[in-house]
Amino acid sequence: MTDFESARRAMVDTQVRPSDVTRYAIIEAMLAVPRERFVSGAMRDMAYAEVDVPLGEGRALLAPRTIAKMLEAARIDPGDLVLDLAPGTGYSTAVIARMAEAVVAIEASDSLRSVAQARLDELEVMNAAVSPGAPADGDPDHGPYDVIFLNGAVERVAPALTDQLKDGGRLVAVFRDGPLGRCRVLTRAGDALSDRRAFDVDAPLLDGFAKDRVFEF
Repeated sequence: MTDFESARRAMVDTQVRPSDVTRYAIIEAMLAVPRERFVSGAMRDMAYAEVDVPLGEGRALLAPRTIAKMLEAARIDPGDLVLDLAPGTGYSTAVIARMAEAVVAIEASDSLRSVAQARLDELEVMNAAVSPGAPADGDPDHGPYDVIFLNGAVERVAPALTDQLKDGGRLVAVFRDGPLGRCRVLTRAGDALSDRRAFDVDAPLLDGFAKDRVFEF
């Protein structure tokens, strides 16, 4: 039987700390949240591997290194309100909830959303909730947000989503351009957005974030 507690410590020591992740809040959260609880029984032994773990429905739990480095780029503070988009079974929501004041999560899949809320309830995560909706639309009713975190790759982000950022707020996602993926941070300053490249990585493309295809004849 897998010793998941030891696997969790090894994940942090071999994947997270060596990847320029220095914020203690990230390390503490990833040590505390049982990642294996957020994948199906058949996949539990993969929970702490250096891979994206399939969740079904074409979705995946991003690799530990990817999530940790995205959280480092997001610079989440204890008083922040975070919008967590496409969290799948809710691992990112549980981790972020230990770092922020509150988390609003939006998941389109009924089955994944049901698992996510059940896991949050089991772990007594009281400052986060998972609601139905299209991640590409965000959740303007509960914003604006200090951080918007996307659990996958995007080709584009609509202004309707970045408009949900507070002044100084950050949107963190893996932006894909052809076969290449880069984690980028969009930061709102008044009516403008700055764009910072954080690191190179790829991730599964999220529904609703593909570019419109142009057909040429």
